Order: sequence, then structure tokens, then C-alpha cells
Amino acid sequence: MSGKSVSSVSSVSSESDPESYPGAQDEPHGQTPESYDVFRDPWGIPHLRASDELGLARAQGRVTAFDRAWQLEVERHRAEGSSASFLGPDSVVWDRFARQSRLADTARLCYEAMEADDPATAAWVRAYVDGVNEGLADGAARDERFARTGLAPSPWEPWVPLAIWVATHILFAGFPTKLWRERVARALGDETLTLFATDGPRIAGSNGWMVPGDRTTTGAAIIAGDPHRFIEDPGVYQQIRLACPEYDVLGLAVPGVPGLAHFGHTGSAAWAITNAMSDYQDLYVERLRRGADGGVEALGPDGVWEAVARHTETISVAGGDDVEVEILETARGPVIVRADGDLDSDTDADTDGAAASASSADGSTQTLSLRYPPRVRRDLGFAALPALLRARTVADIDRALDGWAEPVNVVHAADTEGGLLHRVAGAVPLRHGTNRLRPVPAWEPKHLWQGWAPTPAEPVQGFAVMANARGIAAPLGVEFAPPHRADRIRELLSGSADWSPKAMADVHRDTYLASAEPLLALLPGFEELTPAAQELRTRLLAWDRRMEADSTDATVFSAFRTATVRRLAADAVFAGLAGAPAGPAVFHPWLYLVPKIGYALEGLLTTSLVPELDRAAHVRAALEETAAAGSPDTPWSEVHRLTPWQAVPDPDAPDWPGLGGDHDCVNATSSVPGFTDLTARASAARYVWDLARREDSLWAVPLGADGVTGTPHHRDQLPLWARCELVPVVTDWTRLTKESI
Repeated sequence: MSGKSVSSVSSVSSESDPESYPGAQDEPHGQTPESYDVFRDPWGIPHLRASDELGLARAQGRVTAFDRAWQLEVERHRAEGSSASFLGPDSVVWDRFARQSRLADTARLCYEAMEADDPATAAWVRAYVDGVNEGLADGAARDERFARTGLAPSPWEPWVPLAIWVATHILFAGFPTKLWRERVARALGDETLTLFATDGPRIAGSNGWMVPGDRTTTGAAIIAGDPHRFIEDPGVYQQIRLACPEYDVLGLAVPGVPGLAHFGHTGSAAWAITNAMSDYQDLYVERLRRGADGGVEALGPDGVWEAVARHTETISVAGGDDVEVEILETARGPVIVRADGDLDSDTDADTDGAAASASSADGSTQTLSLRYPPRVRRDLGFAALPALLRARTVADIDRALDGWAEPVNVVHAADTEGGLLHRVAGAVPLRHGTNRLRPVPAWEPKHLWQGWAPTPAEPVQGFAVMANARGIAAPLGVEFAPPHRADRIRELLSGSADWSPKAMADVHRDTYLASAEPLLALLPGFEELTPAAQELRTRLLAWDRRMEADSTDATVFSAFRTATVRRLAADAVFAGLAGAPAGPAVFHPWLYLVPKIGYALEGLLTTSLVPELDRAAHVRAALEETAAAGSPDTPWSEVHRLTPWQAVPDPDAPDWPGLGGDHDCVNATSSVPGFTDLTARASAARYVWDLARREDSLWAVPLGADGVTGTPHHRDQLPLWARCELVPVVTDWTRLTKESI
């Protein structure tokens, strides 16, 4: 496809052990078809070698179940909407959404279509599931959380990896933002729909950059970056190596899903992704009524009342009563929000406009269905996964990603022949522009989907950077990350033409906070400040704007920022947005005013959309408030501490480390300005792929390779990760330890 830029380099990828090359050796001695060997490096990372790719997929499933049985079962139950059965009432909110949005059913449909249209990929996924089922019992025996919660692992169906993938990414594109925009429009007017546009609190973002060979010490490309996700224990990415006669690939896997979807290095080619920030999920306002036969009907785009699929499901709740959930699905998609009494309204009411279904000022009582590509297409793009493992060149990666569907990503890829790739991959529907902004009336034909958008690609010139900012994917989205991370990475990369893999760690750890500028820029204009406020202003203006772990100035700035955010949130102009969110609690993180102002602070300080907002007065008052409280001499890392999510909290967990960085830093350790300095969202992995010598590549994850609490490799990478240090990739089989599981 267009967009590839190829330049020649003379270097050739090599491994320490030539036998690691796929096809360079006969079938390993002593192996029978579908048999495999398991090796570990000094960090406990699994390196798997099998006689064929089905045996390798089985090995990946088995080893993942042995290392991470608890994590796999938590993710399976979340995908199926049954996590409350062992985690208790707090999980009902998610389980209800998982069932109403038909996550597991979508996975079943996609797998059935795969079996019919692509039996080879279906067999590959099934081999992985066979391995999971072989390893679950042994893995569960290693982890006391099964006994503590009474959870007994049960066999997986072949579609479960697809369900985990759907559940992991269903909120990836941030469709709840449309609920927030609807609320904003009703409170402040339609012209303010994107007033709070920002990258937060999205489920995922990333940094990624690719340096061609003419800027490296080896003459071959380097790809580096880090996916930003909510940090979980165990970690959401699994370092692993997969080798068979057809290929030898290392990278970062999603536990519960075969292959290496997002980040991989085949020896001669490598790839990495970031969130494209594309909008590809729609919310439809539905008008429902009871039909003559007692069933439910929805008003369709042709003016005809259509039958709605309807049934009930039961959520079992540990320590609580069972919960009945009504499942409705219109021709647009599953109903995920129900208005009170929506079946009792006058069926002859006016149907002109979305407001016909709304009964509250914030739009929360609209009955809404969700339309998302996997359920429409019956395809997740899983055929790309084994194809990526077999890739030898950028062209191979490009072809594989032509079939990618969910989620929509920006991709960097390079190979040892000098090939470079910068493209978008995924399924984005073509439809009316309003669909991207807010819920739209299901009965208006103009809001129907009209096919699929082409995925953009660009040639690589100089170097390529992807950090969720507006750029290559701009035609496909609405809200993007501020440009600060991308601009800072470009600035750092421009400072050298002699990059090595080890030097890339300095890029990962950069803590410059460019988004502080609009807030600090207001300070010089204030007159008649108290002496304490004058002193604080002088200190803030002299600050180097680095959120370093040991910086006390960073802590002071955060306190000032917090005071500013809270004062803005209390302004009367936002009174219509200040109340507690209504509707399903699963969407509430997108609907609270204080975090929205915290993430959008930079834009709110400069926008002309709310002229009645006296920003200067609020910032001045925040400065005086912070000064009166006293300037703490507390290092940033003492208040900016990691707080990972755990399905079951570990009562013996040590203190989590303090971190440098902040939301708009390259070292993107996100606090929630105005709410907390703690961080739950950060780099879920860091990687550096060297195309000259794969064994010079580097990587790290927040915790470790083993998902079992208390084991040697459960948190052994945590101290390094906290300092933005990476560990070497080991490729020499003779340096690995063979084990039997």
C-alpha cells in the first residue's frame, strides 16, 4: 500500500545462536509433532520452541495458564460477565455492561465466522485454548487467590480469547465521551460539544517512535515506545518468545490471546502500535414500544417499528443476591442504557430529533444502543495474528494488517532491508459526522453506516513519532491527545543522529511538562499579591517544568494545579455539569466534572467558548490558596505513587513505588489533576526493537513475568521499571534455562 519508505542498509539481523533461526535446523531432537520445550531467561520470561506452529500456540496457552492462571480466569469471567460470582457485588456493574453489550456473544459469532471462512486461524486459536486448558489446574494450584475466593477454574471454549480481546478493547475508543459531550451540550450549548476535548481518561494511549538507519549507530532502524494503560497486577502485557521452524518471534502478548498482536520482533522485521484515537463506535437513541404480541419494538430508520431481540440473564453474586439483567438488541446493536419507563411512553409521540427520547437535562435517561464493528462485521481481524508471526519484511506486516479490525491502531514497522512503514490499521465505519460527536436518533436514515473508511498511510521522512496526537489518523477521529508528548519526542530525537538502543531509555524517562505553560503564563500579570504568593510565583516561574521524582517544585506545581482545577469546577458556569453522574456506573469515569477539567485545563485556560469564566481570578485565588497552605518540601515521588488495580487486593503487598513523570510527559504516569496525585495509568510495558541485532533489544514491564504473588519473578522488574530502565532481550538459547511444566 502507499506510504512505505524504503532505504537500503548493509546491516543484517543476527542472533547469538544460529539455530534460533526458523528453518535453520531440523525438528529438535526428541520432539514429536505438537511437542514443545519451555526455556526461561534470568527474568523468568518464557521462551518457547515447538515443532510446528500449532504446537507452539498450544505451548503459549499452557505456559500462560501456568504463569497467570488467576489473571486468565479473571479476564475470562470479565468477558463473560460473571466476575461477581467470585469477586462480589462491586463487580456487578461491569458484569451487567458485559452482558448487555453482548461481549461473549460477539466473540462466539466472530469465532463461528472464523471457523467457516478461515479454518486455519480458528485451529490456531483452538490450539492455544487447548494449551490453556492443559495448564489451568497446575497454574491455579500455584495461586492462593483461587482458594481465597472459592474460584475453581473451568475449561475454556475456543472463542474465549476473542471474548477477552473484545472485553479488553470495548472501551478503548472511549464511546462514553459521547455521553459527556451530550451532557455538556445540554448544559452549555451545542457549540461547546468539544470544550473538554483531551486525552483523558481514555483506557489506553501510547508513545511510539521509529528512527531509520541513517540516524542510528548500526545503520539499521530502531523502534521504541510504551503503551499507556491502567496498571494491573498481574501486568496486562506478557513478555514472551515463540519459536518453531517457520518463525522465531519475541514480543509482548496479551494474556489470554495467542500470538503477539501489538509489539513484536521477528529477527528481520519488527512492529509496534499506538492508539489511533479513532472514533468507530456509535450510540443510537432508541425509541421502544411494546408490540401487539407483547414483545418489544424499536423505531427504525425507514419509519417502521422493528422487532427487538429480548431475553434475561442472571448474574450470580458472591456474598449477595442474584441479579437479573434484561438483554435487548435492536437492529443497530445491543441496548446498554435504558430510560426509566421507556416502554410506557406514548408510541404516537413526535419522533423528530434525539430529544424525543430524553427526559432529563443531561441526557442520561435516553435509551441507547451501541453499534461496534466486531458485532457488525463478525470479525476481529485475528487472521493478522499468525500472519504477523510469519512476517519477514515490512511488506508482510503491511499485508497482514490490511485485515486488522479491532482496535484501530497507528503502526510503525521496519525490516533489516531498510523498509519502513507508518500506517493506520483497523475498521472505522463511514457515517454522518454527528455520529462521532454524540448519540444520534436511530430513526433517522442519515445516521446509518455506509461502509468502511480507508486507512491512511504516510511515508517515513527523517523519523516517525506516534503519541495519540492529531496526525496520520486525524480523518478518523474527533479528540486526540495534546501534541506535547509527540513534540517532545521529536525534539529529543532531533538532538542526535547517532542513536543506540541503550540511548532510547533517556527518551522513555523524559519528564518535561509542556502543558504547564498556559497556567504558568498567567502568573506574571497578577498584581498586589501577598508576600507568600509572590514568593510562590517566583518559585513556579523559575521551575524547570520537569516532573522529576525528586523534585519538590513538581509537587508544589501539582498543588497549585489542583487548587486551580477545583476552583474552576466550582464556578457557576459549570453548575449544570457538577452533579453526580447518572446512568450506568461503568461510564462514570468519563462523566465527572473535576477530572474532565483537570485533563482539559490547558484548553479551558485559553478557549473563548465560555467568556463568562473568569480564569485569571480563579488562578490568582488558587495561587494565594496554595501559598497560604505552605510550600511543601516533599519530593514528587512521595505523593505520585503507583496504585495498580488488583482483582483481589494483596494484604501483604509492599509499598508501591513513587514515580516521576505526569500525564503529558513522555514518561506518562497519569495522575488526575484536581483529584489525586496518585497514578493508576502509566507505561504497561517499554520496549526498544533493534533491527540490526535483535539481541541488543530491550524491554521491561511494570511487575514481572510471573503472575503469582510472592514468586521471584512477580515483581522483579518493578524497581527498574519505576526508574525507566529496561532489561536486555535474551536470544541465545544456550543462555536460557530449560524447564518442565
